[in-house]
This record gives sequence, C-alpha cells and structure tokens, in this order.
Amino acid sequence: MTFIWPAMLIMLIALPLLVILYLVFQRRRQQVIARYGNLSGLAATTQPRRLDIRRHVPPAFFLCSIGVMIVALARPQTQVSLPRLEGTVMLAFDVSGSMKADDIKPTRIDAARDAAKAFVQKQPVTVQVGVVAFSDSGISVQEPTSVRQDVLDALDRLTPQRGTSLASGILASINAIEVVEHPAPPKYYGNVTPQPTPSPTPMPQGQYSPAAIVLISDGENNENPDPMQAAQAAADRGIRIYTVGIGSPEGADLHIDGFIIHSQLDEDMLKGISDETGGTYYNAQTAQDLTKVYDDLGKTLIVKPEQTEVTSIFAGLSIVILILGGLFSIVWFSRLP
Repeated sequence: MTFIWPAMLIMLIALPLLVILYLVFQRRRQQVIARYGNLSGLAATTQPRRLDIRRHVPPAFFLCSIGVMIVALARPQTQVSLPRLEGTVMLAFDVSGSMKADDIKPTRIDAARDAAKAFVQKQPVTVQVGVVAFSDSGISVQEPTSVRQDVLDALDRLTPQRGTSLASGILASINAIEVVEHPAPPKYYGNVTPQPTPSPTPMPQGQYSPAAIVLISDGENNENPDPMQAAQAAADRGIRIYTVGIGSPEGADLHIDGFIIHSQLDEDMLKGISDETGGTYYNAQTAQDLTKVYDDLGKTLIVKPEQTEVTSIFAGLSIVILILGGLFSIVWFSRLP
C-alpha cells in the first residue's frame, strides 16, 4: 500500500499523546473519587471490576477511529484488479494458400474473417486491436488502434498468398505490440554514437503483460524460422498466444496451378505454441465453432491491475468504529464519553 499524501501520517504521533492524556485524566478522576467518594457514599474500590474495564472500551473505539481517519487523510492506494479489459490484442492471420480450403464454408479465411470482425466489434474501447497477415513472411496490416472501423477495413483486405511461416506472424505481432507499449524515443541528428538497444529481460514465469496474440491458422508451417523459437520470444515478454486451429483434421484438397494439394489442420504445432506462452488452443471446424471461440477469447483476455485510491474505504471504516464506540457508551453508561 502507498499513500498520495504520506506527510499526513505524521499526525499519528498524536495518538500516543491522546493515550497519555486519557490516562492522566483517569488517574485524576480516581484521586477525586478516593478523596470525596461517589454520590452514594461508597468507596471507589467497591465498584465492580467489570464496570471499570467497560469504561475504557468506548474511548478505545474513538481512538481507533481517529487513527483510521488519519490514514484516510493520507489518501492510501493499493493495486486492485479492475473488472475491465485493457491492453493490446493482435490478430495474426494466416493468409497462406491453404487458407482457401473449403472444409469450413465458404472457405477457411472467409469464415475466420467474419468471426474476427464480430469479435472486434464486441471489444471495449480500452482494448487496442491490430492485424498482422502472414504467409511466408509477416506483414503488419493494421497497427493496434481503438478505431474499430480501421481494423474491420484491414480484415477485409486479407487475401490468400503463398507459403506459411508461423514464426513470421508471431514476430511481426510482437514488434507491433512493442511499438505500442514501448514507443521509440524521438531521433535527433548529432555526432553522438548511438547506444545499442538492450535485449528485454525475460519476465518471470506466470506473469503476463496486458497484451495478447490471437493466432488464426491451420498450423501447416513450411517456412523458417522455427515457430517455437518465436513462441519463446513472446513468452519472454509475457505475451500470451491464443491459437485458433482453422480446418478439419481430415483436411481438404486444393487445386493450385494444375496441382492437387492436400491441406489439413496441424493441431500439435498450434497446441505447442499456446502451451509455450501460457495461452489456450481452440479448435474450430465450423463457422459456428469460430464464433464460440471468439466469445470465449473475450472472457480470457487479461484484466489489468491498477493502483486504486481506497480513501473512501478507510473513511467509512473510521465512521463505523466511531458509531460502535458511541453505541457501547450509550448502552452501558447512557451517555457519550
């Protein structure tokens, strides 16, 4: 817990002073009672010990209330996981030739595009969405933005191309996220030797950044580099990859340039990528499955923890303690201390 006005905590010094002052008045009160006796003529020592202890309970509540109120004046804040989505989501689309297969109607890429557009329209403005298209290389089609129409237009421009390099799509998505989370400083002309950009320190396992990659592909990788190395690079930055397998395990035949090519879903590759980064693999064999996948993704994306001021909680607690002290005093002694 931290404080916006920590200087106010100096007032807590007054608490032990109030305790000392209270003890001084109690001692003086006992001396007066011992000297003159109470109104019924009985000595002070004849009072029940239980009643003597009760006398100190209401002032103790009042003292605690003052202490909590002083803490409230310092404006405490703590880290709270807010119930809202915030961060960056990169939609990495496989646009290789195999995405023209029609085992998902009308085609794999058309069904994936339609489901992605519905997903984008449901996201709150606090989530920035970007699009990366990859075949044998990764190309950033749309940088992360909160303008939903720009993302929808980027999805409409996706068309099947050549081979498949899953690593290129992952690395292009990581670069787009890095630009949003760590913008490059302005460049100036000068004779100072530029310093090399330090490599990022891998995040501890199990900790994640407010960014995620949704990789939509049939998983058929036929280009370098190794997709698992790219997945490790995402894991080092705390970026989770949610893989969506497009197509059926049985696959479909494609007619390309007079050749018949059989394409089928490679689930093992996609599962390995998601497991490496702490994400989840989803299988989508129909257009309805794709819609359900994107609905589930909207529930699993990271919730961002933020420093939240909790002054009102401490102020309310001090009032409750104050009221309790007053109630004890009224019930036991028919008066306020």
